[in-house]
Amino acid sequence: MGKILDFLFGKDPKIFDRDGKVRHDLPKEKFDAWNNRYQQGSEYNWRNHTGMKAPQK
Repeated sequence: MGKILDFLFGKDPKIFDRDGKVRHDLPKEKFDAWNNRYQQGSEYNWRNHTGMKAPQK
């Protein structure tokens, strides 16, 4: 019966814990390294995107 209900109404996403916060299976060190890469890495900074350096009219 559970599989039929899952098919009809969809499964609950497994990325959220009971408090509604995102849960992941990565160790804290790996997640922090990934998060810091996007916040501190200049190659991921949208302000450095080549489209932002287009000539102004």
